[in-house]
Amino acid sequence: MALDKLVLIVFLVAGSFAVAVWLGALILAALSVPFMWIALIPAAFVGYVVYRVIAERLSDPTENHYDKMDH
Repeated sequence: MALDKLVLIVFLVAGSFAVAVWLGALILAALSVPFMWIALIPAAFVGYVVYRVIAERLSDPTENHYDKMDH
């Protein structure tokens, strides 16, 4: 496995944990405070942007600079 993919997986796992905690806090706040559900709109936007960046990164073969390196 390429080093950049391993690092990407580690960051995705850590980031998904942080996002899960953040979304949990937003949902709990939305249940207790009226109109707090509007805060979920930026959360959905951030999730979409992160998804698009990762999808673009994994689909672009010119970004794999280190795959053909001799170690």
